Amino acid sequence: MQVYSGIKSKEDPFPNLLWLPPVERWNFLTKHARALLCIARDPDVRLRDIALNLGITERRAYAIVADLTTAGYVIKTKDGRRNRYEIQAHMPLPEPDSRARAIGEVLELLGNSRAQRTDADRREFAGERRRV
Repeated sequence: MQVYSGIKSKEDPFPNLLWLPPVERWNFLTKHARALLCIARDPDVRLRDIALNLGITERRAYAIVADLTTAGYVIKTKDGRRNRYEIQAHMPLPEPDSRARAIGEVLELLGNSRAQRTDADRREFAGERRRV
């Protein structure tokens, strides 16, 4: 049997096809979690880059980073005209059934944490980003 993803009309032009409703687009991780991953990849990331990565406005990215900072998951420090972010990997997940897992464990699981990398690695990564 063939499968067609679409909306079934009253007059079915293809009676031998199995009709499936269109699949909605959704993300497995929240925007807060994805912003945290952006920061984990690059502690010097700009709000503009977070916004582009998440498909949101800079204002919304600012609000998300402010939420993470207020909750204690991120420490924001000024470095000249730029901000530098530090993830507090020891902080527990905000989920009630997380079994006391730390946010750092989740970031390592997702493979995007730069917490274990050296300063030389960070400079190399920053140079790669600028060349693109």
